[in-house]
Amino acid sequence: MAKKLLFLTGKLAEPSLRNVLKSMGEIDFDYQIHQLGVSVAALMTDKMIARRLKPEHIGDCTEIMVPGRCRGDLEALSQQLGLPVSRGPEEVKDLPLYFGHARKEPDLSRYDVNIFAEIVDAPERDVEGILERARYYRDNGADVIDIGCLPQEQFPHLEDAIVALHDEGFKVSVDSLELADLKRAGNAGADFLLSLTEETYHLAEEVDSIPILVPAESGSLASLERVMELMDKINRPWIADPILDPIHFGLTNSIVRYHELRRKYPDAPMMMGVGNLTELTDADTSGINAMLFGIISELGVTNVLATEVSPHARRAIKEADIARRMMFAAREDSSLPRDFTSDLLVAHERRPFPDSADDIAELASNIKDPNYRIKIAEQGIHMFNRDGLMLDTDPFAFYPQLQLKEGDTGHAFYLGVELARAQVAWQMGKRYNQDEELEWGCALTQVAEDLTEQTAEGTTITTGRKCGTAE
Repeated sequence: MAKKLLFLTGKLAEPSLRNVLKSMGEIDFDYQIHQLGVSVAALMTDKMIARRLKPEHIGDCTEIMVPGRCRGDLEALSQQLGLPVSRGPEEVKDLPLYFGHARKEPDLSRYDVNIFAEIVDAPERDVEGILERARYYRDNGADVIDIGCLPQEQFPHLEDAIVALHDEGFKVSVDSLELADLKRAGNAGADFLLSLTEETYHLAEEVDSIPILVPAESGSLASLERVMELMDKINRPWIADPILDPIHFGLTNSIVRYHELRRKYPDAPMMMGVGNLTELTDADTSGINAMLFGIISELGVTNVLATEVSPHARRAIKEADIARRMMFAAREDSSLPRDFTSDLLVAHERRPFPDSADDIAELASNIKDPNYRIKIAEQGIHMFNRDGLMLDTDPFAFYPQLQLKEGDTGHAFYLGVELARAQVAWQMGKRYNQDEELEWGCALTQVAEDLTEQTAEGTTITTGRKCGTAE
């Protein structure tokens, strides 16, 4: 008789579980899935399973598998149900590995959100400066380069900038509060104009550019709907932007506006400008982008305006690119946005301490040489060699206990660097591996790209250089 597994799961994880099992292809067991009536699978307990699982749910299954985070005594549960009950992996996506299959790599090549990256100080740059910034944005994922005009500031080379960007294959939008600037941009061939209202929409009849429509009155969804209807009457394409407001200046109401507009117009092309949160909130932009792109994905917003003005927002375009890909993949997979990429986990890590204190102690007991090894666990920094195991949270506390040869400055320097890395990793909840750089997601990637190939007196500066264990 073939083995038949009963997978117990929760409401949120059920679609993902089905997709993962289906993706495994040929397997040596039959299975069925039962959703136990709990939203989060990790909240299951042995007692809950015993109460809710009925004989008709089990049927002809020969074994029961519960989620890895399920709590309780599974041995007692097995005796009570008369079937073996085992824990699967903590993450649904690790099921292929659990059953000896190679895990399918997530596909992050697809997205359905266009990123408009704004050059906010375009009038103050010459054409080559605008092109340089545009290339940087394109390299970080931008689909459209937005030329930002400044109030009361002359922009004589606006047309030249549009032509130069088009010559290099860029799509171009122009953002201005002045109708005259937008008219110049439209006549020069700009692909998009930000922004027109019910009072200025008539410009769309004079140029071929696609307008981004905004309310003429702040916060007025009715005003936005009126200009959408006016554009439909003249049979011209448009994109609607209800405007995302900053925190404490209408954020919640503005999100409600987006939701209401999508409810009333299911197919309306929409834009969201995320800079009012990434720029105007003292918080890591990677998390803000992740949250906003989750909302964007749920609402079907297909265009985003992003900026990199504030120093803390200097990775915002790259983060937006990662977030849109991650949310697309999660939505297509009917799963939570987890385990698709760690590039937005800049400050922390989901599983920072793979080794327990007991694991490290066992490893230390088998070391037979004087070389120092360094590992971290929840308790702190573990440093050990054949002479013993030390534990502390302060690198300076190790120094009096180190048995270094007099004058061995290279070894001392090496251990200082590694202990500093270990301390940062332990404090921040990052994964630490001796002799390797700490991982900082997309932030580290960009820093490396910025520094690599720089030269100082003819010497190339390269990041990420590894140092072997010193004796």
